[in-house]
Amino acid sequence: MSILVTGGAGYIGSHMVLSLLEHDHDVVVLDSLVNSSLEALRRVESITGKSLRFIEGDIRDRELLDRLFAEHNISDVLHFAGLKAVGKSVEQPLHYFDNNVSGTLALCQAMEAAGVRRLVFSSSATVYGEVGTMPIHEGLPTGTPTNPYGRSKLMVEEVLKDLVKSDSRWSIALLRYFNPVGAHESGLIGEDPNDIPNNLVPFISQVAIGRREVLSVYGNDYPTPDGTGVRDYIHVSDLVDGHLCAMQAIARQPGIGIWNLGTGQGYSVLNMIQAFEEASGRDVPYNIALRRDGDIPECWADPSKAERELGWKAKRNLDAMMHDTWRWQVNNPEGYRS
Repeated sequence: MSILVTGGAGYIGSHMVLSLLEHDHDVVVLDSLVNSSLEALRRVESITGKSLRFIEGDIRDRELLDRLFAEHNISDVLHFAGLKAVGKSVEQPLHYFDNNVSGTLALCQAMEAAGVRRLVFSSSATVYGEVGTMPIHEGLPTGTPTNPYGRSKLMVEEVLKDLVKSDSRWSIALLRYFNPVGAHESGLIGEDPNDIPNNLVPFISQVAIGRREVLSVYGNDYPTPDGTGVRDYIHVSDLVDGHLCAMQAIARQPGIGIWNLGTGQGYSVLNMIQAFEEASGRDVPYNIALRRDGDIPECWADPSKAERELGWKAKRNLDAMMHDTWRWQVNNPEGYRS
């Protein structure tokens, strides 16, 4: 039996594929390579000494999905494929809904036709919307996400909940990520945006290495200790471990499980800049810009449900996140194009 990883050539997906191979799983990767690199998968094979099967294609292509399930004996699907930039989702909402929502519908239809009903979905803490109190736990109702990216994740969650209600044979995990950062300890795979980074840490690291002149800090007038946005940053390797635990859990128990994947600790933008400067020994110049549409003041997790039900807990601290990011950036100053 094989595990299908959609979006497996991307940042989180490639780390997931590496971990699956290390745990002796057979892996099939589907990726459009729109915002990812085949080089990441080559390096995954080099690190593990194991091979995977790669299929280039779009998650919305039902004919391709049907052929994939017919040709490969798939037991589980880890679904990472999707667009994820908050700012761009505000500018291109239809594109985000088409890709993230329609793509998941096509995937689930193909899974149903093939009799494959175990799915781990890459969701987001944005589904909670703007929450008045911290930390955020799974018992809180989903809110009104402040941007189309978050709404697309919430739409998919609702679809998957309805799917489980309609057919008890489905086993689905909804993993609500907070802010993945860091890179594999080898320094061979990491986050490599094709364009200007939309996330904080890769932008910081590109400024530190000299690819960008200055970091824009979007807003210093939030109701937070230093006025900048506060987020829960989690090492990508810890995030991947959470997926392995969730995959095991849904194999034991049909139905739907919802878990936060975060550390339970919030850091401001200025905290992150300082931590990266300490890890890298480089200055990170920044300027203050206007707030971005769709951003919220603060967001961090209560991850205790995942620890209680999955036996999972984030292990790597902020220093490890920054050192691993810097190692990746130094070894790959131009990303996978280096």
